[in-house]
Amino acid sequence: MLEIRQLLVDELERLRKLRLASLKDTPDAFGSTFQEVATYSEDRWRSQLQALPTFVAVLDGRDSGIVRGAPNSEQSTEAYLLSMWVAPHGRGLGIGEALIDTVIDWSRNKGYKQLVLDVSDSNYFAIALYTRKGFKLTGLTGHLPPPREHILEQQMALDL
Repeated sequence: MLEIRQLLVDELERLRKLRLASLKDTPDAFGSTFQEVATYSEDRWRSQLQALPTFVAVLDGRDSGIVRGAPNSEQSTEAYLLSMWVAPHGRGLGIGEALIDTVIDWSRNKGYKQLVLDVSDSNYFAIALYTRKGFKLTGLTGHLPPPREHILEQQMALDL
C-alpha cells in the first residue's frame, strides 16, 4: 500500500537519508552533490524542513520516494517542484505520479497559479512522466552547477 506523508520538522534524519540516497542513485539529476549534502549540519536539515514542504512516499512501510515544494521568491504566483526522486525498488509503481499529484495539490491549496521544475535533458523517464502529468517545456534552459556544468536542464511548467 502506498501512502504519501509530509515530513515533520523533527524528521531530519529521514530527510537526510532520502536525499543522500537520491544523490547517490542519480547524481546528475540534482543541482547539489552527494559530497556537498553529506556535510550538512542538523540545523541545515531542520531549516530545510521548516522552509520546504517535504513529502515522502511510503510503500509497504518503506520510504520509496521524495519530493519538495517551494514558493518562488521572485514570482508570487509560482511554486517549484524540487528534489523529486523515486527509489529503484519503487519505480514503475505509480509513486512518481503520486508525489507529483501531492505537490500539485499543495500548490493549488496555497493559491499558486503555476508549478515549475527543472529536469536534466537526458532524464528521459522524468521528462516523459512530467509530460504525462501535463507539464510543458517553457523553452528556458540552464546548466547544473560545477562540477556538472556540462549537463543541460530544461524548465517545464504546469498551469494550475
